[in-house]
Amino acid sequence: MKELLYACVGIIAKLHDKIMQLNDIYEANFSDKELHFLIIGIIGMCMLFVIYPLFKYLAKKNHEMVIAWIYVFTVIVVITFAIEIGQKITKTGNMEFADIMFGLVGFMAMFCVFIVLRMIYHGIIRLVKYIRKRQKLKAAAQTLPQEEPQPDQYT
Repeated sequence: MKELLYACVGIIAKLHDKIMQLNDIYEANFSDKELHFLIIGIIGMCMLFVIYPLFKYLAKKNHEMVIAWIYVFTVIVVITFAIEIGQKITKTGNMEFADIMFGLVGFMAMFCVFIVLRMIYHGIIRLVKYIRKRQKLKAAAQTLPQEEPQPDQYT
């Protein structure tokens, strides 16, 4: 996983260099702040055009838990990176990628336990509803007047 992070950082560095070269070649003279404004704005809008339809589809299919998980996971990634960066800046700990991974795996493990417990809970609720429905149908069938057989008209 560490290699993946370094690969992503390498790609971002190459993209940064390419954007800076384009800025110089076309003499746009955008400052670093202006380039951040433009590039992050464009990336954010591209992500929105992908994520919004996905979340809309998931909401329509009653997958709100998936939407919540995606949101929480994203925030957890930001928080774990912020904690590690904070430890490096304040020198209150070592900035380690393993700490980030263990934090994310901790969230994933606890979420899996939560999902299993949630499935058990919803299974019990469905079972109780099913039993109650059968009891109501049985009670309703017993309270219906019994039809007496009609004499055969054609004999």
